[in-house]
Amino acid sequence: MPVISQQIDLDALDLALLSRLQDDASESNQALAKRVHISAPTCLRRVKRLKDAGLIERQIAVLDPDRLASHLGHGLTAIVEITLDRQDQEALEAFEKRVAPDAAVQQCYRVSPGPDFVLVVHAADMPGYLALAQRLFTSDANVRNVKTFFSVKRAKFEPRLPLARKRKD
Repeated sequence: MPVISQQIDLDALDLALLSRLQDDASESNQALAKRVHISAPTCLRRVKRLKDAGLIERQIAVLDPDRLASHLGHGLTAIVEITLDRQDQEALEAFEKRVAPDAAVQQCYRVSPGPDFVLVVHAADMPGYLALAQRLFTSDANVRNVKTFFSVKRAKFEPRLPLARKRKD
């Protein structure tokens, strides 16, 4: 579904809907409407408007890696710092376009200062990480430096955005 990406003003009701959806996007429209004290048709219309504006990127399930470990193994989560030789716009975008579609890359950030990118990646095991590193980093002549930190424990994972309204002066 194409995103219209329009600029909209958010009121307290929009923020309440977004907050509830961040907690549980699987709630029915009727349940969501009841929680924010509006009618179901109004709720549906408002949520559609938020989606059309591109404020709701997608709705997903957040999986628990510890509970899945007995089925899939724990795997490795790594935070990877990447520094490129060339940092012109074309080189930065080319790197993003190459790594972002890879299923092992969970998050990709262009950062400053320091490295050019920070990635959060997941691999089944160390040989899997080595294959990923060769596929994404070693084979790229523009990658100057790779520094990897392996997670020993996930203390917190929260995709929720704070929704405090900005003050109008």
